[in-house]
Amino acid sequence: MPWTFTDDVDAFLAAAGASLAARPAENTLLLTITATLRVSGPHAYGTEPPVLGWWRGADGEVAGALVCTPPFRPILGTVDPEALGPLADALPLPGVDADRDTARALAAHWPRHRVDEEHRLYRLGTLVPPSPAPAGRPRTATTADRALLVDWLRAFCEETGQSGDRAERIVDERTAHGGLTLWEAGGEPVSVAGVSRMIAGTVRVANVYTPPGLRGLGYAAAVTAAVSRAARDAGAREVLLFTDLANPTSNGVYRRIGYEAVGDRLLITAEPE
Repeated sequence: MPWTFTDDVDAFLAAAGASLAARPAENTLLLTITATLRVSGPHAYGTEPPVLGWWRGADGEVAGALVCTPPFRPILGTVDPEALGPLADALPLPGVDADRDTARALAAHWPRHRVDEEHRLYRLGTLVPPSPAPAGRPRTATTADRALLVDWLRAFCEETGQSGDRAERIVDERTAHGGLTLWEAGGEPVSVAGVSRMIAGTVRVANVYTPPGLRGLGYAAAVTAAVSRAARDAGAREVLLFTDLANPTSNGVYRRIGYEAVGDRLLITAEPE
């Protein structure tokens, strides 16, 4: 069966939305990106329109989906292995962000490639409060915190090798729905964690950041635990987060407060011959 592509997010969700929502953890990136496109328009991530695709199996059911928001690499959710050959034939892929097996299978179609990053997806099991608990308390960030939050998000992006061009937009969007939480100690912000809007019963923690001079004091674990508990209390069935496998500190922190590994993703770039 051929892939179908569109730049219309509503058409994409009409076709593939139910399939994505059926496995919200594995499809969390596609769910949150398409939600942003619906709210902020087709140029939310860049000047070029998005490329949104889905593949139907022999039974007519959607069994694969892709979201690409240039200049970022295409992101795949759950995809039937039979869809990968047709995808490689139908769309010139500059790279891919996909689960480990899918990414490797697609990369086999390219003359050369490099693995840029390895990420692990975690879901919250039983929340374990940090012990010993650090000083301070959480509070929801407001527009009065905007300058600090933008600075911190840009610093986070620089450390993680991401573009900080969208920092202001991200801060404004998340502040608008109460999606940024600061940890305060001695009346001063010392750490921050963001969360996505709840989609298909799922919330994803993102952009956890503590300034370098304040690290090692338990603030990141505390603010992550606080937003995770709040998401559960708000009715989220799944609370998720991604880590870079190259950062053993963050992986250890999240495991200690109750996060359990779901699977790994590779971010791969196709290289010319």
